[in-house]
Amino acid sequence: MQGNKKRFFGIVLVALAMVGFYVVTRLTNLTALPIFTDEAIYIRWSQIGSQDANWRFISLTDGKQPMFTWVIMMLLKLVDADPLFVGRLTSVVAGFGTLLGIWAVTYILFTSVRVAFVASALYLLSPFTLLYDRMALYDSMVSMFSIWNLYLTIILVRKGRLDTALLLGLLLGAGMLNKSSGFLSLYLLPFSTLLFDFKKEKVLFRLVRFVGLVVVSFVLSQAVYSVLRLSPFFHMVGQKDSVFLFTLSEWFDQPFRYLVGNMRGMFDWLRSYLTLPIFIASFAPLFFITTKWRERLVLYMWWAIPFVGLATFAKVLYPRFTLFMTIPLFIVAADTIVKIWERMRRPIVKVVFVFVLIVPSSMVSYVVIRDPWNAPLPFSDRAQYLEDWPSGWGIPHVVSFLKTEANNHHITVFTDGTFGLLPYALEIYLVSNPNITIVGIWPLPDSVPTQVIEAIQKGPTYLVLNEKQTPPKDWYVTLLGQYEKGKREGKYMRLYTIELPPSHIL
Repeated sequence: MQGNKKRFFGIVLVALAMVGFYVVTRLTNLTALPIFTDEAIYIRWSQIGSQDANWRFISLTDGKQPMFTWVIMMLLKLVDADPLFVGRLTSVVAGFGTLLGIWAVTYILFTSVRVAFVASALYLLSPFTLLYDRMALYDSMVSMFSIWNLYLTIILVRKGRLDTALLLGLLLGAGMLNKSSGFLSLYLLPFSTLLFDFKKEKVLFRLVRFVGLVVVSFVLSQAVYSVLRLSPFFHMVGQKDSVFLFTLSEWFDQPFRYLVGNMRGMFDWLRSYLTLPIFIASFAPLFFITTKWRERLVLYMWWAIPFVGLATFAKVLYPRFTLFMTIPLFIVAADTIVKIWERMRRPIVKVVFVFVLIVPSSMVSYVVIRDPWNAPLPFSDRAQYLEDWPSGWGIPHVVSFLKTEANNHHITVFTDGTFGLLPYALEIYLVSNPNITIVGIWPLPDSVPTQVIEAIQKGPTYLVLNEKQTPPKDWYVTLLGQYEKGKREGKYMRLYTIELPPSHIL
């Protein structure tokens, strides 16, 4: 009895330490990374929806499901803080849900507290999960729904209970309301029969019952998803999906055209973000571990089927799209690590083993937290978040300047863009200020538009350039400040004051 108490308190202490570590790593310098264009869009949508119930489905106007923005809307009302912090806090909360889900799935598959804690630790230290748990993007929430769908699927196939089927249906529907990739959890349900116990009695009865419960989950998930049909913009979801994925007819015209290239890039991202030691541990069981092969095969399927499917049909591809499918690999890697650890006898060998495992991930994660400017991210992510037009370096400086200028008189701000980082990143902070009018223009014409001239005649007028690196040739502007994007030369956000052309000066 005394030994059980010590073990229980030991588990509680480790769990509390992990929770504390999660909070520290996810909240420290949460807004240090500049706002990203998609973050600006989602946060601005959420602001609008939180202020006007008629716009709760605003994300559907761009073909995006609304669950993520709904949660931000709720937090905006509860947390009085920088909107960027609140938006990213949504992913922090979702990431914590994923962390709990990893522990639960690992334990139910391998019945080992040690393996469950190691899997959770891998999630905590991974630069992949750390980065996206700290950004106001859909992907951390996609991971949360995916891992808990897997957990309920495992229980359903083992226990065959109606309450589990109902919970799974609700969670499947919620995942679909978040992003189209939520449908993959439904498509993967048949593969869970690998965990079905065919040795117990009444096999046929239990199998038929399982199929019936899957139908219940399916019907309920579709009922939940049908909430989107309340919006006249529901059809936009299919249109948006076709921007990122080939339709079947398009794919049949040139099948596998992008498969090899996409697979190569996705494996590069996977190895880079997992780091080489964890990558090796994830796939080592394919070659030398034979126990609990069905459990591992289910985990591999929840990774491989979405992975290959995305590589086959993707038109547009970014590392974050693969985040949710990477989560099962942490569990496989954890089981591998524990098995190797248990065979080691010399303490020095164990120390070196742990050092090799955690140092690569920890170093990258530390830089992401403390110095995102120098974060060693894969090129595609570094370009998006740090060094190219989607990155919001300079937004805080521009916002601060414009707020000061608007203290005593009305000002007008024009931006090179009507959707995305500009003007949304400025609107997030300035749209409620009655002394500031923000107008997006795209594309910027060479000659000064009439509305710009009228604004100049009424008061101070400014221009913020982001995608366009030089002002239009016939505009009379004076550079007030430029803000470098990461370490990439020649990429800046620039702030100008606009003056009347000579032809309009009396």
